[in-house]
Amino acid sequence: MTKTLWDISPPVHATSPVFPGDTPYSQTWTWTLDDQCPVNVSTISLSPHVGAHADAPLHYAPNAASAGEMSLEPFLGPCRVIHVLGCIGLIQPHDIQHALGHIPPRVLIRTYAQQPPSQWQDQFAAFAPETIDLLHAHGVRLIGLDTPSIDPASSKSLDSHKRILHYDMRVLENLVLSEVAEDDYELIALPLKLMDADASPVRAILRSLSYT
Repeated sequence: MTKTLWDISPPVHATSPVFPGDTPYSQTWTWTLDDQCPVNVSTISLSPHVGAHADAPLHYAPNAASAGEMSLEPFLGPCRVIHVLGCIGLIQPHDIQHALGHIPPRVLIRTYAQQPPSQWQDQFAAFAPETIDLLHAHGVRLIGLDTPSIDPASSKSLDSHKRILHYDMRVLENLVLSEVAEDDYELIALPLKLMDADASPVRAILRSLSYT
């Protein structure tokens, strides 16, 4: 049977990698099932940047739109997955040039041949600002990748975040694309309506354009 659905979200749990100093996932039980209680109810604490997530403009600009204020349209629709396997530096325009023909408005970059690391690593692939310029020129409205950030971990200037702010583009980070071929798909990765948050977790999936 031909596969028609890919879950591109990593599992979220207490050992999910987070940027050093950020808040990891934790969970406690408020109520538990027993003779006196009919339900399990938990409390969770986490950074909205744990796991697959959508950054909001508020993450990198003061008084900008929060996660709950973002339009959903960029996070739903035709999408192209482009392979730049093995890259651990900046993804340059020439790395994606081969896949720009008739490109849809959403682009996800796969850099890992296998699963992304299960522990935090300082070295990972990020976008060169010039690559974002190129994608914007081709009408791309959302970019994403299988690493923690579109800027290097050591960046203080966040040049690529500033580019997407300038172009009013949207971004997905921490995806899992290791089973996804270079091709076109339908992306579904809706952020939660968190009205004051700088990002939102997403359950990101890809669906075959030829599904029945």
